[in-house]
Amino acid sequence: MRASHADRERAVDVLKAGFAEGRLQQPEYEQRLTRAYNAQTHSELQMLVADLPMGPVPQAQFMPQRPVVPATFMPMPMQMPMPVTTNSSATGALVCGIMTPVTWGLTAIPAVILGHKARAEIRRTGQGGDGQAITGLILGWLAIGGWALFLLIFILSAAVGL
Repeated sequence: MRASHADRERAVDVLKAGFAEGRLQQPEYEQRLTRAYNAQTHSELQMLVADLPMGPVPQAQFMPQRPVVPATFMPMPMQMPMPVTTNSSATGALVCGIMTPVTWGLTAIPAVILGHKARAEIRRTGQGGDGQAITGLILGWLAIGGWALFLLIFILSAAVGL
């Protein structure tokens, strides 16, 4: 039967492995390589590789045996960490908290609401921005507390003035 290009390449691979393992000397390797590329039939290719193993000989028999470690305890391959996104509600809470002095405390309530919403989302999804949410919460509650104190003083002063 006639040999195909793929058959010739397989025979050449066997010859390369034999040469790499020291089974063939350089002149014999080159001669067999030339004959393999010129071979027309399978029997010609078989004669070229008959005295060689059909691939590299495994060297494990000469190496000391290592204990097999279950895959569970093998280290995980290094992977690029996924970028952590910042929660948009946390950013909104921070912006509203910073704006409370400028807006006379009108953004304090949205800062508190957004801060609590952001912290819940961050715990659920693992997003970043917890510090922003906490800062928005603190600034919002300080503004609300300041307004509550102002109203308390105003009401007490009005009650004492009667």
